[in-house]
Amino acid sequence: MSESTVVIATRASVLAKWQAQFVAQRLQSVAGVSTQLLEMTTQGDKNLAQKLSAIGGKGLFVKELEEAVADGRAHFAVHSLKDVPMTLPDGFTLAAVSEREVANDVFISARYASLEEMPAGAIVGTSSLRREMLIRHYYPTLEVVSVRGNVATRLSKLDNGVCDALIMAYAGIKRLGLEDRIREVLPLETFVPSPGQGALGIECATGNAFACELARCVHDEASFLATAAEREVSRLLGGSCQVPLGALARIEGDAMTLTALIGDATTGEFIRTRVTGKASEPLVLAQEAVRKLLAQGAARFVPEGL
Repeated sequence: MSESTVVIATRASVLAKWQAQFVAQRLQSVAGVSTQLLEMTTQGDKNLAQKLSAIGGKGLFVKELEEAVADGRAHFAVHSLKDVPMTLPDGFTLAAVSEREVANDVFISARYASLEEMPAGAIVGTSSLRREMLIRHYYPTLEVVSVRGNVATRLSKLDNGVCDALIMAYAGIKRLGLEDRIREVLPLETFVPSPGQGALGIECATGNAFACELARCVHDEASFLATAAEREVSRLLGGSCQVPLGALARIEGDAMTLTALIGDATTGEFIRTRVTGKASEPLVLAQEAVRKLLAQGAARFVPEGL
């Protein structure tokens, strides 16, 4: 593989390719390198019939990309950071985190203007246990169904009547220019997002100094610090799609405020905490948040063996 052309591994979905192309354009303008996308279909893309939590979790979206990096077909892989497992395999590193796009979830529906407007028994589709938990908590009269697939697939299922509404990540909808489908932007205070939501992660082989250095062209330190805190909360509490968990860190000056919650998707019960500390110490802040959650009984929400 020649370093005159930087090869970027990406999933083959329209959104994933947009994200990889965003990184490619940044590399071209900042580092003056030529780029090429290596498009791949992952196991997570192929199996849409089951909930992600039932078939292996978020790692199913990155394994094939990691293999391409490991065997030299690609310099690095670009992921939605919320899809990156909290602990990477040996030999890999999260070399850069992009500046974060909006972290909110959004409500999409042709029939209703908001979640509040939906009548009892109306059906909300989501691919996330976290969103399922929050819907059951705040809107217990609504039905929730699993709707998986790329953005276009999920929107098609909505349009074909599989559900009355969808809850999706604002960032993906915005990146694809589909903001006219949004009926309501859900507040971060109640719909605390998935760790890393809205940011991109660039994964390199640890020993590839050229790729790791190049990835820094798209790195945003504030987004890295905030998402490091969020991801550490998830890692300490099991860090998988089997745990309905949200975390959001915000930085103001030298301070970081971290909100975290964990609960049960079936009942809608959850507990939450908020802590503030030094922005330069995201892991310390995450540990404090987890201690507070555990003191409230968070262990009962973590599947045995995680």
